[in-house]
Amino acid sequence: MTQKAKPTTTTKAKAKPSLALFDFDGTITTKDSLIDFIQYAVGKPRYYFGLVVLSPVLVAFVLKLMPNHQAKEKMLGYFFGGWSHDELTKLGQSYALERIDLIVRPKAIQKIQWHQQQGHKVVMVSASMQIWLQKWCDKHDIELICTRLAHHNGKLTGKFDGPNCHGQEKINRIRAQFILSDYERVYAYGDSSGDTQMLAIADEGFYRHFE
Repeated sequence: MTQKAKPTTTTKAKAKPSLALFDFDGTITTKDSLIDFIQYAVGKPRYYFGLVVLSPVLVAFVLKLMPNHQAKEKMLGYFFGGWSHDELTKLGQSYALERIDLIVRPKAIQKIQWHQQQGHKVVMVSASMQIWLQKWCDKHDIELICTRLAHHNGKLTGKFDGPNCHGQEKINRIRAQFILSDYERVYAYGDSSGDTQMLAIADEGFYRHFE
């Protein structure tokens, strides 16, 4: 009696996922969330008075005599240095849930939702602060890579906890967290020179548009 050969089985390779990287300020939003949050936290009168006090810093930044991260630290240090970390975190969470959806571009959230519907991993890569971005990202099921504020003994120092997540630092953080070759395609969305490097590592980079 001849023995029938057993049918061979083939294992289908699991398709790789795709990765979608989004800048936040100006790409997702219609305005800078740093300015909007400061106004939310301290009120517009104190914000504009602070701009007068900080005018030498702002002029130095505009003239490129002071780097982005240093000017940003001085601004955040002026407005929030010495604040309770817990107090500002609660304020940031309120801002995230009450305010951010009002300044988000409809086309941006539609594109985020499209990626999610395709099963892509969506990651926000922002120079803005975790304090006011985390809750919004959690709400929309988005992973977050961003700048963090340092604190000591429960008080904010006015400094960053690690480098400002801007320019090349965005790439450093992305590569530290993800192996890009594990993804079928990498998409990136940005709107400024601080996103140039992130757009460059993508298979599909979108500068100031979503299609």
